[in-house]
Amino acid sequence: MPANRRFRAVTRIGPVQVGTAYDARGREKHTAACTAPRCGFSADYDSRTAAELAARTHRCPVR
Repeated sequence: MPANRRFRAVTRIGPVQVGTAYDARGREKHTAACTAPRCGFSADYDSRTAAELAARTHRCPVR
């Protein structure tokens, strides 16, 4: 079952969106997700800085 999160402070860095939400345990998590077709990159981080760094260094795979 997918997580139902309410993201806030969503920013876009290239094709990657970075958003902040609370997880099921009430902790703040930061997610970086690529919006390019057929990419599939998505990761959760404990700090906003780490999520933004992942967004800046992400390279979509060549298909």
